[in-house]
Amino acid sequence: MTVIVEAAARTHVGLVRRRNEDAFYAGQSLFAVADGLGGRVAGDIASAAAIEAVRPHDQQNRLTGPTDLFAVLGQAVYDANQALRRTIEADPGLEGMGTTLVAMLWSGSTAVMANVGDSRAYLLRGADARETAELVQITEDHTYGNLVADAGSVPNLPGRIARFLDGRTDGRSPDLTVRELRSGDRILLCSDGLSSFVPHELIQDALRSSTSPDEVADYLIKLAIDQGGHDNVTVIVIDVRNGLD
Repeated sequence: MTVIVEAAARTHVGLVRRRNEDAFYAGQSLFAVADGLGGRVAGDIASAAAIEAVRPHDQQNRLTGPTDLFAVLGQAVYDANQALRRTIEADPGLEGMGTTLVAMLWSGSTAVMANVGDSRAYLLRGADARETAELVQITEDHTYGNLVADAGSVPNLPGRIARFLDGRTDGRSPDLTVRELRSGDRILLCSDGLSSFVPHELIQDALRSSTSPDEVADYLIKLAIDQGGHDNVTVIVIDVRNGLD
């Protein structure tokens, strides 16, 4: 079965930050969110460089199956990291900048998700009963608590993210996850300006709505702002439907 997608993307600087260190891309076959690391050097430059590097991999007509999707998306993340490296080499004052990256690349009825850091991908599945469908987090946050074995027994374990893109080569590889897309699926890519401040149940309720991706994306941004808007927030809402519709 071949499916088609409809997507809407929104970003907001929030109520506290002076600049938006999030960046996104919403194309034909590729969708991505990058969140420059707050408190580090030039997070906005890092996220923008990463997104600019992945854009050329939006190549729907040349993708033929899961193997291609894995290869192309893996290369996209590698290119994003290399873009940061080159940017730092050109301006050593940017040493220390970094960004998360979560992305989806799809073709036919198959999608591959990639993530480095704590930006997230979610899936709501249930075209016939969306009002009761359960929202599933597809990606895993790359925090020390998730990546260190027996983390609960390790004293003074940092709560911050342990893996992100910063131009270095060690430990910057993404997690890659494959999903078969079904008509009625709703997918969310977001920065932690949403997931860290808006409860899972409220995100789930928003995605269960029968309204369009544009309206859902607007509402998710509103939810984040209503929770205080302490961080930049970016969302991409992707609806999947039968290609014969």
